[in-house]
Amino acid sequence: MAARNTLEAAQYLGVSESYLNQLRVRGDGPTFYKYGRRVSYETNDLDLWKESRRRRSTSEYKKEAA
Repeated sequence: MAARNTLEAAQYLGVSESYLNQLRVRGDGPTFYKYGRRVSYETNDLDLWKESRRRRSTSEYKKEAA
């Protein structure tokens, strides 16, 4: 599995780099590796996170928030 930096991971997921950074700070994003200042994502972890966000309706989101 190829490691991706934050920009590459964001492009892969179809989100902005700043959004991915925010998710990482909040702990809501995909798992990552941190080496000093360098952040790296495995493609498999991106796919797992993306799949965990899959919904059938917007009402599913409200149930989780409660």
